[in-house]
Amino acid sequence: MRSSDIARLLTLSAIWGASFLFMRIIVPALGPLPTAFFRVTLGAIGLAVILLAMRVRWEFKGLLGAAMVLGVINSGIPFVMYCLAARVLPAGYSAILNATTPLMGVVIGTLFFRERLTGAKSLGVLLGLIGVAVLTRTGPVTMSGPVVMGALACLVATSCYGLAGYLTKRWITERGGLDAKLVAFGSQLGAAIVLLPFFGYISATEGIPGPATGGVWAAMAALGFLCSAVAYMLFFRLIADLGPLRSLTVTFLIPPFGVLWGALFLNEAVTMAHFFGGCFIALAVWLVCKPPKALPSTSRAAS
Repeated sequence: MRSSDIARLLTLSAIWGASFLFMRIIVPALGPLPTAFFRVTLGAIGLAVILLAMRVRWEFKGLLGAAMVLGVINSGIPFVMYCLAARVLPAGYSAILNATTPLMGVVIGTLFFRERLTGAKSLGVLLGLIGVAVLTRTGPVTMSGPVVMGALACLVATSCYGLAGYLTKRWITERGGLDAKLVAFGSQLGAAIVLLPFFGYISATEGIPGPATGGVWAAMAALGFLCSAVAYMLFFRLIADLGPLRSLTVTFLIPPFGVLWGALFLNEAVTMAHFFGGCFIALAVWLVCKPPKALPSTSRAAS
C-alpha cells in the first residue's frame, strides 16, 4: 500500500471505531431509535451535499428502489441494533462484535446463496464464536440477560451487513451496476424513510427521553456526517485504489480504535477479555477473508 492508502485506512478505522463511542453518548439522552433515525437522516443529507459538490449525475438507472431497500437492511436495522446494544455494552464490546461481519457473511452465503464452505471458513466461524463467548463471559461487564441481548443485537446487525453484501451483488451489480456513491445515498435515504414513522410514533407517545445537551447534538452531528457520509467516501476511495478484498482490512482495525476511544473518553475498562476475545475474532476474520491459494500452473493447464 502507498502511504496515502495507509493514512486513509487508519482514518476510516478511527472514524468507524468512534461511531460506537458516539452512540454511547447519544443513546442515553435521545434513545435508540431516534439516534438511529437522526444518523441515517444526517448521513443522507451529508451525502447529498457531497454528491452536489462533486457534480455527480443523479442517474439511478431504475435502481433507486433497490438501493433504498438495501439501506433498510444495511443501515436502518443495524443502526437500531447497535443503538440498542449501546444501552448495556461498552463501546469496545460493540466494536469488537462488529468484526464478526465477514463470519456472518459466510454463514448466510452457505445457507442461502450456495457459497462453498471451505475448511478455513468453517474454522473461522468456530473461532469467531469462541471469541464472542470469551468477550461476553469473561469481560469487565457482568454476565447478565441484558448483556447477552446486547451482544445478540450486535450479531443481528452484522448478519444484516453480511446479507446486504449478497443482495447488493444480486440487486445492483448483476442488474448493470450503479455508482457506489449513489448507492450509499439511496441506502441512507431508504433507511431514513422507513425509520421516520417509528421515530414519529415514539416522539408523539413517549417524547425524546433525557436532556439533549450541546455535547449530545455535537456527537450526533459527528455520527451522521462524519461516521456515515464522510466515512462512505473514504471507503469508496479505498475500494477504488485497493480493491474490495484489501479494503476489508479495515475490519481488523476498527476494534482497537473502538476500545481505545471508549477507554480514553468514557473510562471504559480494558481487560484481557478484550485482548483474547479480539484475537480470536481477528484470526477468524483472517481465515474467512484470506484469498485461496493459487493453483500451480501445471494444474491449471491440466484442468
